Amino acid sequence: MTATVVLGAQWGDEGKGKVTDFFASSADYVVRFQGGNNAGHTIVVGNEKLALSLTPSGVLYPDCVPVIGSGCVVDLGFLKQELAMLNSKNVSTQKLAISPNAHLIMPYHKLLDELIEESLGENKIGTTKKGIGPCYADKIQRNGIRVQDLLNDEIFAQKVKINVKEKNQILTKIYNKDPLDPEEIINEFKIYKDIVNNHVKDTSLMISDAIKANKNILFEGAQGTLLDIDHGTYPFVTSSNTSSGNAATGSGIGPLNLDKIVGVTKAYISRVGSGPFITEQKNEIGEYLIEKGAEFGVVTGRRRRCGWLDLISLKYSVRVNSLSELFITKLDVLSGLEELKLGIGYKNGDEIINDYPYEQNMLYDAQPIYDTFEGWSEDITSVKKFNDLPENAKKYINAIEEYIQIPITFISVGPERNQNIVITDD
Repeated sequence: MTATVVLGAQWGDEGKGKVTDFFASSADYVVRFQGGNNAGHTIVVGNEKLALSLTPSGVLYPDCVPVIGSGCVVDLGFLKQELAMLNSKNVSTQKLAISPNAHLIMPYHKLLDELIEESLGENKIGTTKKGIGPCYADKIQRNGIRVQDLLNDEIFAQKVKINVKEKNQILTKIYNKDPLDPEEIINEFKIYKDIVNNHVKDTSLMISDAIKANKNILFEGAQGTLLDIDHGTYPFVTSSNTSSGNAATGSGIGPLNLDKIVGVTKAYISRVGSGPFITEQKNEIGEYLIEKGAEFGVVTGRRRRCGWLDLISLKYSVRVNSLSELFITKLDVLSGLEELKLGIGYKNGDEIINDYPYEQNMLYDAQPIYDTFEGWSEDITSVKKFNDLPENAKKYINAIEEYIQIPITFISVGPERNQNIVITDD
């Protein structure tokens, strides 16, 4: 039995969909433990490209049980559409299990998300406007509506009416908008009861029993470490804990059950939306990475900002998550560049910074310090063994591994699920 956590070590968009699909092929359970449909996992199978935002990637394997854990927030309207899409492609969704303790994204969450973002003007955070933040806010304020509330019509209606009464005060008095009708929301959610009735399970008990039965379990993270609500580049973060500690909390098991924690990073780095980005390349290099790497958001379609791989932030992700190994994606995107750089430090005035700074202003003021490497021109998309990579590619990978002091065990050299170099016998 192995219980493996796979999560992003950057600002999300690291290619986790392919990586989780890679591990899901041998998993009995794949568990999403945080986030909602603001995530985007793209999996390429032959000529078919599947973009999943909420359903765990294990759904593609008939013997695997996909689980949406208690740490997630669920948009049932979106989930209904995603399940229909999968069924239309002959992918069975019958085994999907949803935690009764996951919170529901309500219509007023999406409306408030949009209004709050618009009100920030130039200081906007870059939210996906999916209602994620307001839903988590209600959860923390202890007036959220959970999946299990839909199992009881009276309880659900009561909670909707209480929440809408409060939200209408905000909508009408702060944003000068029309009030919402709670009865319309109650009636809307009646069409989602089939999802709840068919898929709600005691997922905490299910995962615990699977561990006792020596099953293989994959815990699938969304977004990335640098977007963690506690440990990311606050306030330009998501509204949940994206780091490995939440794999246990957001699934309902104890942390001693986790065997290994795999971080995923691109061979360069990107982020979407606002926030500091020390190694960003606002030049032809950045344009090259965007175009060749197809750096456009799965959920939003937004153009991502790109730059050189930042080893300071990567070392920070290793520390925050207790990463046991690293999976590097999109190495093939760097083919054709004459010169490559790795960020190995920051300079703030006369100060040299070798660890990720805790003061936010330093992330805006610091300048990167680079190591420079010769690039390679060879096509590496068919390479299966590390030793068959061009010498300069091997030097680049070895430099990353030496700096972060954990093994690099997988390298992706193309978008297909089989375009991987495996550097381990495990």
